[in-house]
Amino acid sequence: MLRNFFALFRSPDLRKKILIVLALLAVFRIMAAIPLPDVNTEKLRAFFQANQFFGLFNVFTGGAFNNISIVMLGVGPYITASIIMQLLTMVFPNLKEFFYEGTDKERALFEQYTRLATIPLAFLQAFAFLNLLRSQGIISFSSPFNLIRDAILVTTACFFLMWLGELMTEQKIGNGISFIIFTGIVISLPKEIIQTIISTDPTRIPNMIAFFVVSLLIIIGVVFISQGQRKIPVSYAKQVRGTKIYGGADTYLPLRVNQAGMIPIIFAISILMFPQMIGNFLSASQNSTLLRIALTLKNFNSTSWLYLIIYFTLVCLFTFFYTSITFEPESIADNLQKRGGFIPGYRPGQTTTNFLSNTSRRITLFGAIFLGLIAILPIILAKATGITTMAISGASILIMVTVAIETIEALEAQLIMREYEIS
Repeated sequence: MLRNFFALFRSPDLRKKILIVLALLAVFRIMAAIPLPDVNTEKLRAFFQANQFFGLFNVFTGGAFNNISIVMLGVGPYITASIIMQLLTMVFPNLKEFFYEGTDKERALFEQYTRLATIPLAFLQAFAFLNLLRSQGIISFSSPFNLIRDAILVTTACFFLMWLGELMTEQKIGNGISFIIFTGIVISLPKEIIQTIISTDPTRIPNMIAFFVVSLLIIIGVVFISQGQRKIPVSYAKQVRGTKIYGGADTYLPLRVNQAGMIPIIFAISILMFPQMIGNFLSASQNSTLLRIALTLKNFNSTSWLYLIIYFTLVCLFTFFYTSITFEPESIADNLQKRGGFIPGYRPGQTTTNFLSNTSRRITLFGAIFLGLIAILPIILAKATGITTMAISGASILIMVTVAIETIEALEAQLIMREYEIS
């Protein structure tokens, strides 16, 4: 491992790629430190303490939302646009072929549509959040023009951030969008750890130790499940073409335990976001009935067991939903049959499709329960130990581990490729 680390910097090409990514991340962090004008920092701090959900939303913006910076939306609108475009592939079969089976030019056009969809989504989110912050007295605008001006500024910064992410992705050492989110999480960790150690009462030191030990076990579990896969054996029949024999090899089809990644958690959080947002909007009303509804909705947060149960259920449901979109047993079985491949013990065609479907459902059930537990365990741990200064969530842990694993694999692939070229 250490040898590979030094080998990265011995290669001029890889060293250049890494430095480019680090420089682009530095640009993002500089932008995240530039706040919008007329922000009341005291009210902002109180707002985050009273609304735990927005602390979680801050994770997906790469830590840029907590000081209402010009990149306060992070890459959230781009992620939302990507999810919407993928969901549209279910509704429109032609779009599905366009995305999964199209040429490089067609896929590039699909990505262009995703970028264009990001612009209105970013403007709507910016306008909604700025209005919400204005209603809470966190930010003030002397005129409606200033509100629109800031919304356009935030939208432009979001689009620029998306471009930075794509520049990082082009270096082929990891996903740039993931790097942006990962950086925001990692940068906030030292401050939270120090704050937890300083603010913890000496009588609760055993609780703090238990908190960190269980957190470490959760990280180990995430690594284990993220790398876990079911290897389905596949054999290829021998084919004689002229005087040559092709095929006859044995390989395997890997089915990952967690095929959906962190998408189900993002979906679940997006839905759970609405009650508190609606509650915050209604809290400015003078109507007593609306105020009671607002109080009920604002109390629907991670401190209630109902929230945790719904959170867990939504993550499990979305895991099955997203896996059903991305994993197509019929298409895989058809491709195997066309290439002369088969799964030992199962006839090609419908029998293979049924086997793959049943196997995928069993694996997905385990993955769904795992994702649900990862989502709620840190919240339960914080409730049990009383340590609330660590804002890290299950989604944060999953993002950090997944990005770290993908980056290591990408760097190792780059090293292997260069060693192969040299030899």
